[in-house]
Amino acid sequence: MLNIIQLLPDSIANQIAAGEVVQRPASVVKELLENSVDAQARSVQVIIREAGKTLIQVIDDGTGMSETDARMCFERHATSKIRTSDDLFRIRTMGFRGEAMASIGAVAQVEMRTRRSTEELGTLIRLEGSELKTQESISCLPGTNILVKNLFFNVPARRNFLKSNSVEMRHILDEFQRVALANPEVAFSLYHNDSEVYNLASGKLSRRIVDLFGKPYREQLAFCEEETPYVKVRGYIGKPEFARKTRGEQFFFVNSRFIKHNYLHHAVVGAYEGTIADGTHPFYVLFIDIDPSHIDINIHPTKTEIKFDDERSVYAIVMAAVRKAVGIYNLSPSLDFDSNVNFLPVGSPGKRSAEPDEGISRSGPAGGPRPVEPSWSMPEPTRTERSGANRPVPDAPLPRRQSTQNWQALFTGFESPEPAPVKPELPVFDETGTAPASVTMGSRANNLAAHPVSGEAIQSMLQVHNRYILSTVKSGLMVIDQRGAYERILYDQLHASLTRRDGASQQLLFPKTVTVSPADFGMALELQHELTSLGFVFEEFGPNVFIIRGVPALSVEENEEELFAGLLAQLREDTGRLKLERAEVLARSLARRTASRHLTRLTTAEMKALVDQLFASSNPGYTPGGEPITTVLALDKIAGLFGA
Repeated sequence: MLNIIQLLPDSIANQIAAGEVVQRPASVVKELLENSVDAQARSVQVIIREAGKTLIQVIDDGTGMSETDARMCFERHATSKIRTSDDLFRIRTMGFRGEAMASIGAVAQVEMRTRRSTEELGTLIRLEGSELKTQESISCLPGTNILVKNLFFNVPARRNFLKSNSVEMRHILDEFQRVALANPEVAFSLYHNDSEVYNLASGKLSRRIVDLFGKPYREQLAFCEEETPYVKVRGYIGKPEFARKTRGEQFFFVNSRFIKHNYLHHAVVGAYEGTIADGTHPFYVLFIDIDPSHIDINIHPTKTEIKFDDERSVYAIVMAAVRKAVGIYNLSPSLDFDSNVNFLPVGSPGKRSAEPDEGISRSGPAGGPRPVEPSWSMPEPTRTERSGANRPVPDAPLPRRQSTQNWQALFTGFESPEPAPVKPELPVFDETGTAPASVTMGSRANNLAAHPVSGEAIQSMLQVHNRYILSTVKSGLMVIDQRGAYERILYDQLHASLTRRDGASQQLLFPKTVTVSPADFGMALELQHELTSLGFVFEEFGPNVFIIRGVPALSVEENEEELFAGLLAQLREDTGRLKLERAEVLARSLARRTASRHLTRLTTAEMKALVDQLFASSNPGYTPGGEPITTVLALDKIAGLFGA
């Protein structure tokens, strides 16, 4: 029998290895940027065409390479940093100036010019699919200039799986931001299709954050630092009032390497407990310095996940550092010893000390003088301060015992009073796509004797905490999630508007300007037709700036700038997570964004209209994201709660 096991040719082996390292254009950008930083570059320029599908060019002024090194860096397993197995546990730098070059050269047409500052001539290398085409001496500037053309030209199946230009460019921007944040002392610039996206000067971390994310971040940053013999934590966190509903602006760096770590993210969010709303995410850029022998960075091909030998200690230190930064500048609510612990008033930020780092709040040993710690002997508050708006003065005589005849007041909040009629929050479009002046939330469900989910007629309704609607049915008690119901109804209306391209728009009397990130700017331009179909009317007004002239009719009571920017942020998160068509992702994102605004008090008529419209929708049992909207507590289950 013939032998069937054989060694793969280098060209095929390199393509297989490239599948782990080079997943998309952003992977190439990451590897080349890290190589430039490791080459001690002080200035790095990135040039992108067609979201990296046709060209990725990285130019640096680093140390450059000799002729031999220039050729060797494209060989498999070539590295400048590992000599023994012990070196694997002492790596502090990023790219290996050769670790990924073989993989990139296997799936692209690569051209590299490099020269050391001590040499008169440089080296030109050209490869196509791992095959060396040219190697010669040339005249060039010190440093390295690498062009990666036609990525996956020899692997068409991989090229066909690349996403749209806006999605691929967003991944490139993510990688660029991470490397730029980790190295604020290096100047970076980024160009896409001959348009400047970023031009970042070298400087302090605080300036790099503001240059990357915009001037509004200057007002929300507070310095964070904690040092122990085991680990050091430093960086910046955002004030609680700036927390957002979408993730994406949370950065951990371990020994200047970007990582993703849900356990440490939980520590940061835990430090904000009581200062941010549930479901919101604070901004942070935190650097963790630790001896490399205490971590394992080789548990994931992209090295964005690591393990600590003592994760609990790191968790506790990170939480302590963030909690101190939140509290030291009175960012968290101040304690009022005379107030009811169940109803803590939100304190206003106190006066901060001088901010030595470009106007950014700072604490810790390197941050100059700390604010004066409050002493435990606090001045006696005035009667007004103790009492609040509706709270009795503590030293007032105790009230007499109340009569037991008003026991019904215990159930206030489970009743459904009939306040003055208000206009329903959710507009319903007629056949022409316009919202009528007086909104009636009617549906064909009004003619049904029973709703399709419960199979039984709803007999009465009441609202709990402006969030849930309770309705008695023959088999027990139906509970309806009010936010989920609005999200389902809004999604159906938005998806229909996108399909018919006739979404109603409310024109603004005074147009608003909104500044977004470069990634969101490109995404908005690509989705302009779909956004217009929803009712948005906007146009470009400079780099990363739009003028908003109209918004969807169902969102006229929202802040226009926050609505537009928030929708783009939600889209950015959903597009990477959901494998759906554009119209569905857009409808889901805006429905989720808008539904949370509808957690308001409803009259009985409004509750009935909402429930009728829910059960007339395409899927009344679940939100577009698959979360349940309704559930029925059967009578026997209710009886079981009382041991019956």
